[in-house]
Amino acid sequence: MTLLAIDWSSVAVKTGQFILSFSILVILHEMGHFFPAKWFKCRVEKFFLFFNPYFSLWKKKVGETEYGLGWVPFGGYVKISGMVDESMDKEQLKKPAEPYEFRSKPAWQRLIIMIGGVVVNIVLAIFLFIMIMYVWGEEYLPAKNLTYGVHADSLATQIGIKDGDKIVSVDGKPLDNFGTIGAEIILGEAKQIGVIRNGQNVNIPIPDGFIKKLNKNKLEGFVEIRVPTFVDSVAKTAKFIDGKLEKGDQIIAFDGAPAPFFHDLNTYKKNKVNQVATLTVLRHSDTANVKVKLDEKGSIGFIARDPFTILGTTTKKYTLAQSIPEGFTKCFQTLDRYVTGLKQLFTGKVNASDSLGSVISIGNTFPSLWDWQRFWTLTAIFSIILAFMNILPIPALDGGHALFTLVEMVSGRKPSDKFMEYAQMAGMALLLGLMAYALGLDFWRLFK
Repeated sequence: MTLLAIDWSSVAVKTGQFILSFSILVILHEMGHFFPAKWFKCRVEKFFLFFNPYFSLWKKKVGETEYGLGWVPFGGYVKISGMVDESMDKEQLKKPAEPYEFRSKPAWQRLIIMIGGVVVNIVLAIFLFIMIMYVWGEEYLPAKNLTYGVHADSLATQIGIKDGDKIVSVDGKPLDNFGTIGAEIILGEAKQIGVIRNGQNVNIPIPDGFIKKLNKNKLEGFVEIRVPTFVDSVAKTAKFIDGKLEKGDQIIAFDGAPAPFFHDLNTYKKNKVNQVATLTVLRHSDTANVKVKLDEKGSIGFIARDPFTILGTTTKKYTLAQSIPEGFTKCFQTLDRYVTGLKQLFTGKVNASDSLGSVISIGNTFPSLWDWQRFWTLTAIFSIILAFMNILPIPALDGGHALFTLVEMVSGRKPSDKFMEYAQMAGMALLLGLMAYALGLDFWRLFK
């Protein structure tokens, strides 16, 4: 891999979406701490988007609070007086507690301040899912619309799936949305796939270890939509020798070899880099031959018609009233899938090296072209994940502080500042170690 091989325009679009999404999530999460702190008369010294070790990109003091923009895009923070947090301000804790400090407030107020960010992230996720359902609805490709079945890649052929198979069920449950097949298999830890082959129902068992392979490949190398090749548009750079392709042409052969489907054409192209090939096309109920020279990447110079356009999608529309319960359902379905994924990670059913990722992996989930529906969907997903991760009872996270506060409320004994200081240090070391490991995995994948 070289720097020249990277599509930098795509990287820029993905990065822009990631920064905007992440900024929205961090700012609203920190507001969930900021406003309760203000309501309970705590002094908020700083409110920062991103971390700012050594220097800040921008800062401005308004009243008692300094607002700023850091240069390390791994989160953000509010610094509340008298609270043991990531700032590790030990000097302040050596002094007697002031009425405006966090540590001088009743336990129930401190608990509300600590869980405020998580509550905001949950509310945001629910709101976004409601609005996504209301504005766009749900568009998907029904499995029953796969007229030509699937193209079986290497992983699929390993377990017995063949080209042309129509996948109709996973573990006996009818498959409605073809796009969810990967999640149904991995998160459901499926044991079999039901297909229709030559008009007959066939159950294909899923062997042990297959889910690990599927997860490692990020669902690549499994099954893809099988469709004929229709020309949607022709590039000006296409090098035609005799005749030319036209919009609407259906390519049916390559150098005389039958190529009824797009994957057949791709297979033949690999052996004709920088060479001339003859395409047989079906045009207006007649056939025609077109000679074209493929480029150095094996490209003919046309864009094929989208499989979803060929097969037809289904769109579910929702009224505002219908969107509200659907938004709640989507939110908690997302949470359930994430928790299931974590369980598989800790039980060894998937490998940490295949599943963990840093900001690079997160940023790469955004599309190469700006898509607001996809943007808000991913923002909603990351919002609920951020809420779950922050509520984990780990020191240095909101959940750790909340746990110590609950123990105090039950036992009547408040942990010492020194204990909280050591707990914060241990939690930060753990989190920084995990972040470094995830970032290392991303760089390893990137340069692999």
